[in-house]
Amino acid sequence: MQDIEPYFRWRDDYVAAEDVNSPFYGREYSEFYYTNKIYNYYIHPQWDTIGSLTLYLKVLYADYDEGYAIIEMIGEWNDCLYDDSIYLKRELVDYMIEKGIYRYILICENVLNYHSGDNDYYEEWYEDIKDEDGWIVVINSLQHVYEEMKDNKLQYYLNFGPEFNNINWRPYKPGDIYYILDKLVNGRIKQLPQGWDLLE
Repeated sequence: MQDIEPYFRWRDDYVAAEDVNSPFYGREYSEFYYTNKIYNYYIHPQWDTIGSLTLYLKVLYADYDEGYAIIEMIGEWNDCLYDDSIYLKRELVDYMIEKGIYRYILICENVLNYHSGDNDYYEEWYEDIKDEDGWIVVINSLQHVYEEMKDNKLQYYLNFGPEFNNINWRPYKPGDIYYILDKLVNGRIKQLPQGWDLLE
């Protein structure tokens, strides 16, 4: 796990540590000292902590004019034991909503497990953004993660599932990803265009 870095090819366009509107503004990172762990496994020091013991993330891009953010996640999303949805909502999302971010793309291909708990914070998140035509999309979740989310009825608050998986997002610019996913969420297209359906 220590070799998995957050995606870095958009750093010429956006760096959360340089964004005065970001809760991560001013953070400094080491390339050599590994301090954060998921259970007994060190993770790359470029990941940001939100207070969870098992879930870390990186805001890859935020566009305050269009009102969306792309967030890559890693670890275990554990609402059962660690209330990770509370950390996510309070330590990141609340800040972003105050700055006008109402649409969220969560890249979850490195989220290895999801353990369900209470849905209150997902419902709160949804209620906070719905009047602004907001949405939350989970892309590239593992099958068992998707199934656990579905069993916990998160589809009432989040968009996820087969139509949002196996997306080859890396070759695209953030705005292109947002544009396509917004059309998919709002029913203007039924499936992703050809070329978006296979991971590299």
